[in-house]
Amino acid sequence: MRVDGLARDAQLVRKGLAVPGPGLEISVPVPSERLQNLVELARTVCGQPVTAINIITEDLQYQVAAAGMEPYLCSREDSMCAVGFLNGESTIVEDASLDPRYSGNPFVDGRRGAVRLYASVPLVADDGFVLGTLCAGAREPGKLSDRQRRGLEILAAEVVEALALEQRAHQLAGALAEAQRSNALLAEFAGRVSHDLRNPLTSILGYVELGQMEAENSPHSQIGQYLDVVASSGQRMLTMVEDVLAYATIGGEVRLAELSLANLVRDVLQDLQASIEARGASVNCDDLSFTGDPVQMRLLLQNLIHNAVAYSRPGVPPVIRVTGRRAGDGTTLRVIDNGKGISAEDRERVLDPLVRLQREDDPPGTGLGLATCARIAAATGGRLEIGPAPEAGTMVTIHLGERS
Repeated sequence: MRVDGLARDAQLVRKGLAVPGPGLEISVPVPSERLQNLVELARTVCGQPVTAINIITEDLQYQVAAAGMEPYLCSREDSMCAVGFLNGESTIVEDASLDPRYSGNPFVDGRRGAVRLYASVPLVADDGFVLGTLCAGAREPGKLSDRQRRGLEILAAEVVEALALEQRAHQLAGALAEAQRSNALLAEFAGRVSHDLRNPLTSILGYVELGQMEAENSPHSQIGQYLDVVASSGQRMLTMVEDVLAYATIGGEVRLAELSLANLVRDVLQDLQASIEARGASVNCDDLSFTGDPVQMRLLLQNLIHNAVAYSRPGVPPVIRVTGRRAGDGTTLRVIDNGKGISAEDRERVLDPLVRLQREDDPPGTGLGLATCARIAAATGGRLEIGPAPEAGTMVTIHLGERS
């Protein structure tokens, strides 16, 4: 596929139209009632037995609606409409078998059909991009009157508008589904937070009450032990609150700056020095200059490196590598470890807030670290992906989008 072909297919995708995959497989949607009505009307207006709305990709032509025939798929090389559709002008051919542009086409010379009268109007979007054609044809030579030609051109403009409306409807449906999913997650999130915050608060209040009673009855009491429990419960609650706040504030005001990946990782390692030394972990990092929010990028790296240290395999010192590279549409960062790894069926689930895998020997946590990292990536217009490391462990890939 040529570079301009990739650009063409990308444009079609942006306009909500199907394009073939690497093996030229394609899933063509069932014609909508609106498009089917337009192609039937085109058949009536031009008085021809066959009409179709064709979308032309770099390699294929397919119909999103057809009248007088079953929709079919063909290579762009065999497509009659692909011959001149990019010139933006209507084509009317009275007998395609006599036209050197079409006489050798398989839909004309009998290999796949015997088209004689052929008419097509390019489907030109508002930005000038040509989606395909609205075409009509017959097995007998013939003509279209100026009025019929003009009617076909008007209907072609209506087809373009209908395709745009269907794309917007699809986008709205997707946005509504995402909003409903977000609302459901928010309700679940609120329920879990209230439960998880209530337990340490109850513990704090209970031991404080015991401490008060003990202090009243004896000067030689175990108040110190009780206060230790209070401090531990309070710290757990504080960690939860801080994680919740970090998660909730992602996507707000972004302060962009030129950042050094090596410097960010160095700062994170200072914060995590105690746990890194306790686990015997080693962290290697490439340097990369990129643009991002320094607070959010540091939080992202701290969460991922902390996880890589905390979720190591028993008896295996953590080995962590942080890499970065610039891509055409942003920056890609990776944090690769040799730890326990995350099973394929759990890789999407762990990105939801407050989800923990509850595996044997897993350390305590709030279940917000990866969810926060995913939100940071999404706030830049990018995404976070979890996969297996080349040998063992986890590879987290962060694609920072154009807003980073």
